[in-house]
Amino acid sequence: MENTILEMQFAIDTFYFLMMGALVMWMAAGFSMLEAGMVRSKNTAEILTKNIGLFAIACTMYMVYGYELMYGGGVMLDGISGAGDKYSSAADFFFQVVFVATAMSIVSGAVAERMKLFAFFAFAIVFTGIIYPMEGAWTWNGEAVFGLFVLGDLGFSDFAGSGIVHMAGAAAALAGVMVLGARKGKYNKDGTSNAIPGANMPLATLGTFILWMGWFGFNGGSVLAMASKESANAVAMVFLNTNAAAAGGVIAALILVKLLWGKADLTMALNGALAGLVAITAGPDTPTALEATLIGAVGGVLVVFSISMLDKVFKIDDPVGAISVHGVVGLWGLLAVPLTNSGVSFSGQLIGAATIFVWVFGTSLVLWLVLKAIMGIRVSEEEEADGVDITECGLEAYPEFTK
Repeated sequence: MENTILEMQFAIDTFYFLMMGALVMWMAAGFSMLEAGMVRSKNTAEILTKNIGLFAIACTMYMVYGYELMYGGGVMLDGISGAGDKYSSAADFFFQVVFVATAMSIVSGAVAERMKLFAFFAFAIVFTGIIYPMEGAWTWNGEAVFGLFVLGDLGFSDFAGSGIVHMAGAAAALAGVMVLGARKGKYNKDGTSNAIPGANMPLATLGTFILWMGWFGFNGGSVLAMASKESANAVAMVFLNTNAAAAGGVIAALILVKLLWGKADLTMALNGALAGLVAITAGPDTPTALEATLIGAVGGVLVVFSISMLDKVFKIDDPVGAISVHGVVGLWGLLAVPLTNSGVSFSGQLIGAATIFVWVFGTSLVLWLVLKAIMGIRVSEEEEADGVDITECGLEAYPEFTK
């Protein structure tokens, strides 16, 4: 009887893991639609090619080397080596690989409209195979950082990846944008910034709702179990808090832009939702629903100020606001955990955040510079003016509207 119960729990937890992984995989569609809506029509086909290409690269590189580097579990031709006691090891790999793709998707939007497609793919190979798995080993796998200290022993905690996934993706994106430079026409000689609106706000809104939905798999799956009363209650609370934080982010962002600019701003509302989701990801298991709403609301406020400051003060050209949403708010998400979890320290969170950022930003910066020297990472001014759809992909996403 006991064996039957254990086998049933194994089957239920494995199935739950796979379904949550499928939800996270669906976030790839969300990033694709969001980014396609936020770029100009002449760059749509290329951004979509980047998103489906990076997903395939992430899945392959993490299978070939990344998973083994991160968790020490080799991938064999007939499946994942080793056997899980609570769920299938293959299910664990599937759930982990879609997180890698999510981190890489963050980079895609920030470098949109002026990067060479295959330079981006070259970066994706190294990021998903080495850079991300290394910091993942130090955090979720609990290995010592360069043999010096263990982040978990210092009080570091990141439930589903505000820092490990989102801030890491933003750090890689920031390095890329710094090397790449701004889009032509974004900044005037006097330093003022020009708005470059996206081509399709309905598509961007659809992408945000898809990401919102996929985030239930992102956070809910990180409970790692479902086949008991305790784990089922934990999953339900994580779902509730994830949704509450996203709602808080939208409301706070909308109120703030109304106070600042006198009008609602759809792009800020969309980024407010994503900011709320990123903010709660580090600790969706311990807050009450109201606390989760407030954590998301702070994220919504931060993202509005961060997007404006990076654009107008620091001249960081990020077409979709990815660095602010996933980086600045990712840091806030880590720092919010000790507010509701007494077992986590602020110092541990800060050391963990610094470790992730320094490693990912530093290695990414070197990699971007190497790629720039070897193959170039930016298209020519003429190609940028014509749109990277034609020059990089040989087709247009909306040919009947652009002729």
